[in-house]
Amino acid sequence: MARANRHHLKGHIWHITHRCHKREFLLKFSKDKLRWLKWLFEAKKRFGLCILNYTVTSNHVHLLVLDEKKDVIPKSIQLIAGRTAREYNQRKKRRGAFWEDRYHATAVDTSIYLIQCLTYIDLNMLRACVIQHPSEWKYGGYNEIQNPKQRYALINKQKLADLLGISDCEHGLRATHKSWVKEKLKQGLLYRDSAWTESVAVGGKEFVERVKFKLGTNAIGRKIVANKNNFEIREEQEPYNTVLGAEKAFLSPKNMYFWNVYPENTI
Repeated sequence: MARANRHHLKGHIWHITHRCHKREFLLKFSKDKLRWLKWLFEAKKRFGLCILNYTVTSNHVHLLVLDEKKDVIPKSIQLIAGRTAREYNQRKKRRGAFWEDRYHATAVDTSIYLIQCLTYIDLNMLRACVIQHPSEWKYGGYNEIQNPKQRYALINKQKLADLLGISDCEHGLRATHKSWVKEKLKQGLLYRDSAWTESVAVGGKEFVERVKFKLGTNAIGRKIVANKNNFEIREEQEPYNTVLGAEKAFLSPKNMYFWNVYPENTI
């Protein structure tokens, strides 16, 4: 199986997903999720990682970041993933891989595409039928945006507001972000969108063409695909799909059994 993509281009926003080995629930307990978040904060402090959103589930993580400096993202993920795995294995006297090979990184366009990705991360645990509102999940960025932390804040709200074209990074960002999530909940289309977890880039046509050009030889074997709401750079073969599974259906009554039995097998 080909490895997941993790190219980084300075100045771009990246949606990073990383799944536990063999879909095991290695982040099942609160202390394990909190340790991942602790090391995320350490990466922010140590390397200057610019965090825009995140969520930690029992068997995978989502991270939305801005690539501002060379090697910040790979160094950060190496720190977070490595320390989380080491601590867990030492505590459990466990050997073997903790993560499912490499993490996957998708370049995200600004404007409407950034909004879509931001709310997609917020609604992850609703897609898994674990909660009914993102405010109920304490391991995600929704609550940090809505109720900013005084200490140990992870999200760079000023940078996020700037990228979204919002002048007020406090009240304006909270109100606008809340309205976007409310609208998504109202639409009720809470299904997994492979664009955010399998593509090399998602956005407008000019954006994905520019990303493909910047990737140069790394873009060989990849093609631009037009979908209803965006353009994507896709692999001719979709290797990450074999890692994530084929759960692409809506949460309809006929497949609710699967989601109730394996609620967090969605990304």
